Amino acid sequence: MVEFNKDPNLARGVEWNTERIEFLQARGEKEDRWEESSLAKFSHFLGFSTEGLEKEILNFLVKIRKRREKIHSKVLMEKSKFERELKRLECSVNSEKGGDKNSANVGGVVRSLGSGRFLDWRALDADGAARGLLICWDKRSMEVVDWEEGQYSLSCRFKNVEDGTVWVFTGVYGPFTREAREGLWEELGAVRGIWDEPWCLGGDFNSTLYQGERNRQGRITLNMRRFAHIIDDLGLLARQIQWGDSKEAARPVSDHFPILLEGGGLRRGPSPFRFENMWLKVEGFLDLVRSWWREIEVRGTASYRLAAKTKELKQKLKVWNREVFGNLEDNKRTALQQVDHWDGVECERSLSLEEIELKKEAKESYKKWVMLEESHWRQLSREVWLKEGDKNTRFFHRMANAHRNNNTLDRVKIDGVWLEENQEVREGIANAFHQRLSEEVGWKADIEGIQLDRISHQEAESLEIPFSENEIHSALMDMSGDKAPGPDGFTMAFWQSSWDFVKEEILEMFKEFHEQGSFLKSLNNTFLVLIPKKGGADDLGDFRPISLLGGLYKLMAKVLANRLKRVLNKVVAPTHNAFVMGRQILDASLIANEVIDSWQKRKKKGLICKLDIEKAYDSINWNFLLKTLHKMGFGPRASSRGSIVPYLFVLGMEVLDALIRRAVVGGYLSGCSIKGDRRHNLKISHLFFVDDTIVFCEANKEHLTHLSWILLWFEAASGLRINLDKSEIIPVGVVEEIEEMAVELGCRVGSLPSQYLGLPLGAPHKASSVWDGVEEKVRRRLARWKRQYISKGGRITLIRSVLASMPIYHMSLFRMPKSVAKRLDKVQRDFLWGGGSEEKKAHLIKWEAICEDKSKGGLGLRKLVFLNKALLGKWVWRFAIDRDDLWKQVIVAKYGQEGLGWRAKKAYGTIGVGVWKEIWKESDWCWDNMGFIVGKGNKINFWTDVWCEDTRLAQSFPHLYAMASHRNATVEEMWD
Repeated sequence: MVEFNKDPNLARGVEWNTERIEFLQARGEKEDRWEESSLAKFSHFLGFSTEGLEKEILNFLVKIRKRREKIHSKVLMEKSKFERELKRLECSVNSEKGGDKNSANVGGVVRSLGSGRFLDWRALDADGAARGLLICWDKRSMEVVDWEEGQYSLSCRFKNVEDGTVWVFTGVYGPFTREAREGLWEELGAVRGIWDEPWCLGGDFNSTLYQGERNRQGRITLNMRRFAHIIDDLGLLARQIQWGDSKEAARPVSDHFPILLEGGGLRRGPSPFRFENMWLKVEGFLDLVRSWWREIEVRGTASYRLAAKTKELKQKLKVWNREVFGNLEDNKRTALQQVDHWDGVECERSLSLEEIELKKEAKESYKKWVMLEESHWRQLSREVWLKEGDKNTRFFHRMANAHRNNNTLDRVKIDGVWLEENQEVREGIANAFHQRLSEEVGWKADIEGIQLDRISHQEAESLEIPFSENEIHSALMDMSGDKAPGPDGFTMAFWQSSWDFVKEEILEMFKEFHEQGSFLKSLNNTFLVLIPKKGGADDLGDFRPISLLGGLYKLMAKVLANRLKRVLNKVVAPTHNAFVMGRQILDASLIANEVIDSWQKRKKKGLICKLDIEKAYDSINWNFLLKTLHKMGFGPRASSRGSIVPYLFVLGMEVLDALIRRAVVGGYLSGCSIKGDRRHNLKISHLFFVDDTIVFCEANKEHLTHLSWILLWFEAASGLRINLDKSEIIPVGVVEEIEEMAVELGCRVGSLPSQYLGLPLGAPHKASSVWDGVEEKVRRRLARWKRQYISKGGRITLIRSVLASMPIYHMSLFRMPKSVAKRLDKVQRDFLWGGGSEEKKAHLIKWEAICEDKSKGGLGLRKLVFLNKALLGKWVWRFAIDRDDLWKQVIVAKYGQEGLGWRAKKAYGTIGVGVWKEIWKESDWCWDNMGFIVGKGNKINFWTDVWCEDTRLAQSFPHLYAMASHRNATVEEMWD
């Protein structure tokens, strides 16, 4: 911090430059008002106001520039329009800060510090020859989040780049008179009331605290006592000021003594309660729980009673498990000893009828404990694809131990720093997520001027009707009972099994939530679990945080999600394919590949912008969501629906969709035109799937600039920002100056083929290399299993449930080459007969026989070639029954349709990277096995469609068909 004023003699040693800073004139450009700039005009066009927000917008642009500097060089950045607009805004803001002379002084000080483009600053203008303040900082070390300007102080709220710590610094230039000092004390008290982060004050207070700070050490004055009182009131710690024979006017009053607080080690608490699903198999268990539940009497709200009863039930279950159920392994061992005992007795002599019954009971007891043990380890292993009852306890046990070992985090890297001590790892992860989940305070752009689709008043009311028992019960029974429980410890299997005696309290809790819009806070407790995104994950960024909700909260979220899904398609644009009934993730991949194919076949140049939204669910601003819901017509109760964040996130993304669509309408973005015959011309500009965003535009630098401004405003409004490290622009065709275009958006340059939503993008689909990733996944999965872990029956289940299912995602859109199908079939055959053993085992039965249906003596395993054919055939069916889905519009615009709209026309020409031509090949056999049920008959061809019996009338009556004058007549026309 530097103090400055109009008298250069008061700041000796600083080289003052009295010339005015002219950012734009230095570049030979005319200095216009920022309101007339391209960015300001475009912002107004989108619906955002900029009046009076120049400082906030400048601060926001500086933050974005700082992120871009990590990706692109200074030379490229200087050439971008983003940089020119930022400089223009800087000039506009700086010129309004209180006069040319003070701006010149500030500029001279800033330039004299010599840190170049990494230096940022805020200033408080001098009042005559006093009270000037300048705070400078290195942007590589910290960034300013917010600031407050007072009469005697300037406060900046900083965020450290390295560890994300937020703190406040206040620079002070105190007045000389006692009356004015009281104004300073009130000003500092106001600053303390605004922020509660760590606070550091520095500067010239024109007051002393200790006698030793004065040249002439005299008595303790009234002013010193008042200063000490203020420090105590504000909760500050004063540092002794060092005084010397310096000739400088400004004293070094900075705090150079950082305080490090170290706490003791964290004690491991007791293991949390976990409901065991195996208890449900114990005879009489549910009757016992029913009696306990009815005995517990609690007064209070419905949610409190439910929470209190489950808490009390936990204690009873713990006692019952310890004193009645006992140790699982000990019980199994005891039962086995009884079986061995009677086997030994039987070897010596014949058993009596009574002893035979006792031996039979011992066997049944042992069998019971074995099955319970299998259920226990299956629940711990989370290998829910494999059913119980196949004696795969050893496999479940090994997998549970493997998961436990994989989940052990001995060390972790956070922001490039390795943490290895147990306490460091715990605190580092906790601090990192506290920072991630804390909402940044500061300016947020207003979306009042954005036009969004709305649901009707009747639809809004239908979302807020009272909950019914059938609605809640149906949602409960649709949930998996084997998923890991949340903090309450109860699995969904418990609530499903005990519905008949707990439903009264659950229904009351839903009634409370409906009437009051809230429930007991403890039911909202959540475990945050880190799931590694890849093998060998060691960086915190390589882990995906998953929330484990309590069972009742999860049930409430399910019920609310079911309601919201009914109206989601009314407000979510066709370009978004997530969570909307009837839309699929595959739709987006098909459209993206067809767009690229269209560009390539027309020899057009284009750009694909793949954008990754950083920490999507954690970063979205809650007030932004509430405003979005309000603009979409949702009622005031929508604010209580935080339990369905994925659906709310999709609604929030509609703001970005609206901004892009408006830019396309205004000619600021182009998209890709899908052109077929003269009647159909469709423009595709973008696709969303939750936070995976892809934008299509011309190879035009101006269009990328406009897209970057759209993303800028979207981030300013929602808090969602683009992860530049994971985003890229991909050229289609030979695009010149692609690096300069990438700078406009701030991301990297990629190339085709690429990946989108886990599927190939712009790849030659007949190449077997496209399937290398699928083969690798199958082999990696097999490497985790050995023959001794799993029975042959389990292997069959594994092949059917896992191995044969792993390629399904790819096979649902792309045709699998025969060579790849043969290799994957061989992997499955070898695993079935060898169980993963390296030595080859004889295949005792032909694979074709094994793949036969069970009714024909086979095992019902699926051959990949036939499975691929069936999955591609689903698109033929969807084309026939879907009406206005975006993917169908693309196919119709590109290839056309026939057969009264039931079929797409044949795709001619080279295959390229489009996928529809391969899908169309399945049309004939699909239609050979489909028929029509006649309704009105206006879309069924009387002669050529199968609607009467199982054959076409043209085939059944060829002579009549040959004489027919209207061979294209519909059933409706012929019927009349």
